[in-house]
Amino acid sequence: MILADSEILRQIEAGAIVIEPFRRESLGTNSYDVHLAPTLKVYENKVLDARKPNPSYEILIPEEGYVLQPGVLYLAATEEYTEMHRHVPFLEGKSSVGRLGINIHATAGKGDVGFCNSWTLEISAIQPVRIYRGMPIGQLIFFEVKGEVLRSYNQKPDAKYTERTDKPVESLMWKNTF
Repeated sequence: MILADSEILRQIEAGAIVIEPFRRESLGTNSYDVHLAPTLKVYENKVLDARKPNPSYEILIPEEGYVLQPGVLYLAATEEYTEMHRHVPFLEGKSSVGRLGINIHATAGKGDVGFCNSWTLEISAIQPVRIYRGMPIGQLIFFEVKGEVLRSYNQKPDAKYTERTDKPVESLMWKNTF
């Protein structure tokens, strides 16, 4: 079941959902809008290796915006830090963003109960498009969980994305054994 705005507010008041900073005007009927943080990361190499750390460089989005180019994977982050203690969050792009030809995630649209961090976005653009820091970029939708959660994400010893940050985080796939 998806939470409505009134239930999202109740869960925030109860501490089951944490959103910092919380902006009341970002609360939709059944979602919460998240905003683009000022830092992008781009991988330095054209060929990435899943078994090795891949170097990247940072781009600070200037006040006048930054033009995304097709064929480049940009890692970005949300301004909002979130904690989910009893709900599964899904991150989707806003329709207005999609209509500009911007995809905000390749595969990582679902969070876990116990995820406590800002969200890393995997942004790509269909054509050149100017983006701005602080622009609404996506929306979180919250689902109730049926059954007891035996081990929250932040309690898993092998959880890789638990260090609190306000910047995008590159793939840590290389920490897996395969």
